[in-house]
Amino acid sequence: MSTLNKYIDRALAMHVTKAKIIDVSSVVVGYWVRLKCQYGCGSYGTRLTCPPYSPTPEYTKKMLDEYSKALLIQIEDIPAKKERKIRIKIEKIVADLEREIFLDGYYKAFGMAAGPCRLCRTCDTTQDCKFPERARPSMEACGIDVYQTARNNGLTLEVVTSEEACCSLVSLILIE
Repeated sequence: MSTLNKYIDRALAMHVTKAKIIDVSSVVVGYWVRLKCQYGCGSYGTRLTCPPYSPTPEYTKKMLDEYSKALLIQIEDIPAKKERKIRIKIEKIVADLEREIFLDGYYKAFGMAAGPCRLCRTCDTTQDCKFPERARPSMEACGIDVYQTARNNGLTLEVVTSEEACCSLVSLILIE
């Protein structure tokens, strides 16, 4: 585990608020999560990283069984007017850390971002992704209960109750 701690330091150097190596067994998958995407998010079906294009909860559960550790990262207190910019930043952080972890020999490293991908203003779902090296599905798009997973690992994550309120973004990089 101590060899993985350097990724905590790397994440913090990239200006995430919190970073933690966790046991994958603490990641919670819920079948209800994709319903929140389908009936509550305007990005459903409009982005290649969102449902129905992202891994299903069933697939995610099976995939998680192939990993033992993950890097859980959080950026807190994001003002509403900066959320899009920060989402793009966290996508870059996740992709960069995933690549670094992969190059260190953890060849199964795979990252999951936070919320709908924002690399393109409009995603053409009839074509291949323009940014496959950076675009990753979000935890929730894959059926992960982000709130419970965060809480299981000592992170504070609350429901945002207004469009003007600050939010937090949580992402995950699987390591094996």
